[in-house]
Amino acid sequence: MTKKVAVVGLGSMGLGIAQTLLRAGFETIGCDLNEQILRDFATAGGISVSSPGEIDADCDAVLVVVVNDEQAKSVIFGQDSGDIELLLEDDGVAYNLDPGTVVLGCSTVPPDFARRCALRLEEHGIFYLDTPISGGAAKAAEGQLSIMASGAPEAFERAATVLDTIAETVHRLGDSAGAGSTFKMINQLLAGVHIAAASEAMSFGIKCGLDPQKLYQVITHSAGCSWMFENRVPRILDGDYTPHSAVDIFVKDLHIVQEKAANEHFPLPMATAASQLFTMATSMGMGRLDDSAVAKVYASMSNIALPQPKEAD
Repeated sequence: MTKKVAVVGLGSMGLGIAQTLLRAGFETIGCDLNEQILRDFATAGGISVSSPGEIDADCDAVLVVVVNDEQAKSVIFGQDSGDIELLLEDDGVAYNLDPGTVVLGCSTVPPDFARRCALRLEEHGIFYLDTPISGGAAKAAEGQLSIMASGAPEAFERAATVLDTIAETVHRLGDSAGAGSTFKMINQLLAGVHIAAASEAMSFGIKCGLDPQKLYQVITHSAGCSWMFENRVPRILDGDYTPHSAVDIFVKDLHIVQEKAANEHFPLPMATAASQLFTMATSMGMGRLDDSAVAKVYASMSNIALPQPKEAD
């Protein structure tokens, strides 16, 4: 049974995962650059380190929950690892890990990057599971994530207790890395398009003079509803764009989608339009806001007033 684990990246998703593992009785190491988060995690009973190179060699599993492939490469292989060779540097987590350890790549990355990680780590006797996650911060904190996973059967076996603890559903999608990230890429295509469509619909409804609260009530009980509409629109109604998943995340994820489509010579009119909307939001200074802030792009273009935050009593 896996007993000692590390979580690198204690953002909204990674912190929830680390807390879930702690509650389940794992000896859990948390790694992040944010000193306050590290102090809070240590107070909660975890072990805090500020560099991946400080993670104990005898960890059974290391979960990498960072923003993109560049960060993942730095965490796993070290800050100075080459783009192609992925050399092991002593500030990367893989430099010290014992053979047989499983590295779980939980970030949304290009499928080819996941495959290269697996091949490079295999040379050092370390397993790599391609395990991008979905469900948001709330599901991470509840241990109810959906995981799109692929990798060697032995890696699944070694990481089974971790996966069972943090996930409600683990989709086993193949025996080699890359498949999980490909499935996640398609999920992000849909998620980005649905968020963009929800923002467009709400903004257009407001332009037409509809009451936004009533519009939300009607659509969530009608065929036009989507999970993203139901989940994101309340943030627009509250005028609260505190980031749960930031605009910049979808700029990055939809770029992965478009790059893969270009390699496959596949047209993506819907995803391309959504990508442009998120890019516009970033260019307007909203990259770190919640992804529902793309509604502000429509508000700017059409001269409408979105709902404002309620004043505190």
